[in-house]
Amino acid sequence: MFGKSLTLKRKIAWYGDADYAYRYSQSTKIALPWTPALSEMKTCLEAFTGERFNSCLLNYYHDGNDSMGWHSDNEKMMKTGASIASISLGAERIFKFKHKKNQESLSIRLDSGSLLLMKDETQEYWKHSLPASKKIAEPRINLTFRVFDTRYHSQLTQNSI
Repeated sequence: MFGKSLTLKRKIAWYGDADYAYRYSQSTKIALPWTPALSEMKTCLEAFTGERFNSCLLNYYHDGNDSMGWHSDNEKMMKTGASIASISLGAERIFKFKHKKNQESLSIRLDSGSLLLMKDETQEYWKHSLPASKKIAEPRINLTFRVFDTRYHSQLTQNSI
């Protein structure tokens, strides 16, 4: 963060249709093959949303102390304008959006089992965050199904290893 390397408490895993190299926060993750459970979840999610996903980022938040600051999921290796489907499991958390230009904000409660579908230009115009909360003692798993832009696959894999 800000040019410095940080050790994150939250656990992260990256899965995909191929060994995509996902680089963010000066860290590179090489996609693991889909597990049977994740593959089945992806198939059900695609049928439900009508969207197509080729990768999934999993985050394990130990409790409310694990958080995520304001950001947009707009890395160049993600397909521009593609939907991101976010599934929350475990502790209920508040998820916030803030408009990049006028600072308008809104909050959404993400219950266990909820699906948040960020479509179209959401990442272009909005930032989002998962604020810390000392009141939350339970863990949360967040799965974000995404579309990796395959034009970057071989280039990133070669440059990242």
